[in-house]
Amino acid sequence: MTGLGWFAAIIVGGLAGWIAEKIMKSDMGLIMNIVLGIVGAIVANFLLVAIVGSTFGGWIGQLVVGIIGACLLIWLTRLVRGRT
Repeated sequence: MTGLGWFAAIIVGGLAGWIAEKIMKSDMGLIMNIVLGIVGAIVANFLLVAIVGSTFGGWIGQLVVGIIGACLLIWLTRLVRGRT
């Protein structure tokens, strides 16, 4: 997560994962929420830099990016599970 320390990344990642869990109506635990939020933010930051050339900064920007990325990961997981 751009511009955030490890502790802040865990907090923002957990919050982003929890919000994404509520948006996507999935049932995950706390650890999975944190993982989804952090990994989702990494994926979404990569995509933003590749497409737009920059990313959002600060806590709020990274929270938004984490939510979008976590929702994307939940959607991809459902897509893969549905096919197998």
